[in-house]
Amino acid sequence: MTVTTELADVLTAASLRWEDVAFQSGPADRPGAEAGVRLAYRIAGLAEPEKIIWVDSPVAGARAIALLGAGKPVRDAVRTGPWEQARADVHASLGPTAWPLTWSLTGGRLWDPVSRLVTQIRRSIAATEESETVAAALRASTLDAVLGQQDAPWLSLFDALGRPEVEGLVQVARAAGWWWPFERVAIVCERPAELHLDDLSRLHRADGPALLFPDGFAVHAWGGMPVPADFAASMTTLTPERIRAEDNAELRRVMLEHFGYDRYLAESGATPLHQDETGMLWRIDLPEDEPVVMVEVVNSTAEPDGTFRKYWLRVPPSTRTAREGVAWTFNLSEADYRPAHET
Repeated sequence: MTVTTELADVLTAASLRWEDVAFQSGPADRPGAEAGVRLAYRIAGLAEPEKIIWVDSPVAGARAIALLGAGKPVRDAVRTGPWEQARADVHASLGPTAWPLTWSLTGGRLWDPVSRLVTQIRRSIAATEESETVAAALRASTLDAVLGQQDAPWLSLFDALGRPEVEGLVQVARAAGWWWPFERVAIVCERPAELHLDDLSRLHRADGPALLFPDGFAVHAWGGMPVPADFAASMTTLTPERIRAEDNAELRRVMLEHFGYDRYLAESGATPLHQDETGMLWRIDLPEDEPVVMVEVVNSTAEPDGTFRKYWLRVPPSTRTAREGVAWTFNLSEADYRPAHET
């Protein structure tokens, strides 16, 4: 099979739709989700669940599993079997040439950001418990979940190609979050109340939880990195001393990014390592971490008000001169960097 321009457009449009689904927040479409659950059971050849129970977060769903007499799990029949059939048929019909391109336009595009989100939710669920035994049980229960809206990578491909085996799964994913299918009961989770991402589709928020569910279960993150719940509030009172005192190297980097390298250099009384006509080389030594080395350069073109804007370029720790640092940003050696005219 050949991926025509028309098919490529269909696949790309599906990917964009499912990206919205994966990161959608706000109340679930409960009637739509419940209709999808029942359809998924029927497609699997199973009796519809006697009861559909709604929970307000994935952690609430993971805990509910231990408390309910829901019968045996039927995830393999409801999700795994139809999923594998659809994947096998799609792979066979596309062939070895069209398959990689088709995947790259749909699931391949969504895989990393969506998988990253799922991993962070699972880790945060386990972190709600101090007991390692309970935390392990919660982690295990999340592995039995059908991921609903976060099954977007594969569902974007199956939906674009109109695979009937997964129609029920598609309906639930468009309407709700994670869910757990059992013989007599299905547990279905609300979507997040809030979900904040940066321009790289990573969880990110400076003034509150980046991910928040209706029952208060939350994930705090900066640039995709989990941070303590009080971290955002502490950022307003940062000082160079507080940054240096932070033991966690990753959190320290986030603090530096928020505080500003130029401000840190100015307020910490740093002295430059080297200066030449290209700029000024600075170094920030940090405990148990590699130093931050930056070149301060001045734009040679004046701003409308007559001032000249400064820029800070992060360069490798081994950089020894400002020219070497500026050259590195152009992928050149210091000897080869000889601009005839600066703009």
